[in-house]
Amino acid sequence: MIALITALILVVYAAFLYKIQIFDTAGVDRNLPADTVRTGVTLTAARGNLLDRNGEVLVSSVASYNVTLSRSEILASDNPNRDILNMVQTVLDYGEQYTDTFPITVSAPFAYVDMYETQRDRLAEYLAYFDLDPEISATDLIIWLKDHYSIDFTTSLPDTRKIIGVRYELESRVIMNLDTYVFIENASPELISILNEGGYPGIYVNSTYTRQYHTKYAAHLLGYIGLMTAEDYEYYSQFDYPMNCYVGKEGMEAAFEEYLHGQDGYMVVTRAPDGTIVNENVVTPAKAGGNVYTTIDIGLQAVAEESLKARISSLNQDRSAEERVTGGAVVVEQVKTGQLLVSASYPTYDPAYLRRDYSLLLHTENDPLFNRATMGQYNPGSTFKMTTALAGLRNGTITPYTTIDDTGVYDRYADLDFTLSCWIYGETGFGHGPLDLVGALENSCNYYFCWVGDHTGASMIAKTAEDLGLGAKTGIEVYEETGTLPTEESKQNAMGEPWYAADTLLASIGQGMNYYTPVQLAKYVSTIAAGGTRYKTTLLDKVIASDYSSVIMTNTPVVEKKFTTADAGYITFIQEGMRAVATGGSAAEVFRDFSIPVAAKTGTTQSDTAASNSGVFVCYAPADDPEIAVSVVVEKGTSGSTVMTIAADIISAYFGQQEDMDVIVAYEGDLVR
Repeated sequence: MIALITALILVVYAAFLYKIQIFDTAGVDRNLPADTVRTGVTLTAARGNLLDRNGEVLVSSVASYNVTLSRSEILASDNPNRDILNMVQTVLDYGEQYTDTFPITVSAPFAYVDMYETQRDRLAEYLAYFDLDPEISATDLIIWLKDHYSIDFTTSLPDTRKIIGVRYELESRVIMNLDTYVFIENASPELISILNEGGYPGIYVNSTYTRQYHTKYAAHLLGYIGLMTAEDYEYYSQFDYPMNCYVGKEGMEAAFEEYLHGQDGYMVVTRAPDGTIVNENVVTPAKAGGNVYTTIDIGLQAVAEESLKARISSLNQDRSAEERVTGGAVVVEQVKTGQLLVSASYPTYDPAYLRRDYSLLLHTENDPLFNRATMGQYNPGSTFKMTTALAGLRNGTITPYTTIDDTGVYDRYADLDFTLSCWIYGETGFGHGPLDLVGALENSCNYYFCWVGDHTGASMIAKTAEDLGLGAKTGIEVYEETGTLPTEESKQNAMGEPWYAADTLLASIGQGMNYYTPVQLAKYVSTIAAGGTRYKTTLLDKVIASDYSSVIMTNTPVVEKKFTTADAGYITFIQEGMRAVATGGSAAEVFRDFSIPVAAKTGTTQSDTAASNSGVFVCYAPADDPEIAVSVVVEKGTSGSTVMTIAADIISAYFGQQEDMDVIVAYEGDLVR
């Protein structure tokens, strides 16, 4: 037994020695001089493409070259600081940029700049490593680093800052056990040649990939990639990601990371003593990531963004600074699948220049980095009245044919100093008179829905809202806010106050403790359009192999809830009421003679002045066989009637009815249809 065990151990050792000396060095010239240097190099895998539902490439990976620096080789030179300064000056003279994330201004008077999370973490760890005061001033840190890096006193302050920036990049990576410092990303072949001719020490050129954007639209959805933070690594280390890995940080880049990220390879590079590469042996080839087909229709997205921008610009023309529209959002969902076709937020930015413009965008008015479509939370206004109607029908408070006499002012709680007027009362001095459900929706009668809500109760209203997709996660893969349902608990948490009857009345007409995102509103109206079938909202269509040879996965529609037959029957009356809004109510001005039959509801979120009211609009089309549901929210948009032309443009574009469009968009040379 001892002999057998010994023999087995010898066999295992022999196998490993063969792998290391023979297999892993296949193709290596064994006649090379003894002083050659072999270096392991990571072969970066190409990240998969992001495409729209029609195969239009939105984001792709393109081959590029990174220039990296070896700290040990630079420090081994006669004058490291001189070499670094000359390298930096060569890059700047050529007109390119180098990586300098040292978070202090590049010239005196020195001050800290706005920092990314990775910059903050790295600086904090660097200061702690040298036992420096975490509150040290920028000037004092520059003075300490100048001495620490032995920078000559005759060196000017701007040049000192350049040297410190590179030395800090090199040293911090050693302290934190990070990977090689990428001195220049996506370097041009001409600059690489100039640097090589300069004979600078420690320069290496590695092939890699960079992200290329093929559209200026859907910036908030596409997201971006970035170097992993320590927190990222805690998660991604379980998938064997290296510490210097780039991963999706926001949007679909982050949501579909598991599909987009490839598997890096490994190569052994052999260099002669003068640095000349004499052999490259690929041990493990890189494997590219998968191509993700999203549900987005980039042509329709372009129409939505341009129409939203145009309408907001029009509204702002004659307004004071205080009354100007601050932003808006549009979402389009496919009724029978839950697939998101459009998610637009305004103001926006060009995703290709996010990294360059990030600091500027961070301080730009109205926060263009904020995704209002998934994170903005708004009162739905009268678009919530379909919820109150369904809650009353479910509860038996009303039937579809119950008539309620709108006298103009709901004064049941007048003795408590609370009354609520119908909108028409302020214009005419009287109410709508007797209305049934369809008539109440068509006329958006506050009195009717206050009465229904008051006699139904807040708990049933909140439960019905949740069933319809409000106040809960939609399932969309990018980050979203949950929203707020009108409950005693939500008011207590938000305001520390009890629930009153007045809260129920306000909730019944979409005010008060009702806050929802535009993507929730689209899901809500989509559920109504589908007759009570609620689908999980998604941005993922399918994933294809990197060479497009096979389908890795297909995302099928997921039904989250299917209403009972009785509830579905009630919804048909709500659909009828929404259709009446488009033919004879507040949306008739645009949709009465529209080429596509539309069912709709307008809404206004009440503020101190009419000009500061936000406009909310929801609809679906075609009314008789719904395909898409649309939600529009415009901050300070005055009313839903004011912003509904945005939805009209989208519906026209979707169904190819160009003559109905207010906005025509040229997209990559072709007219969007």
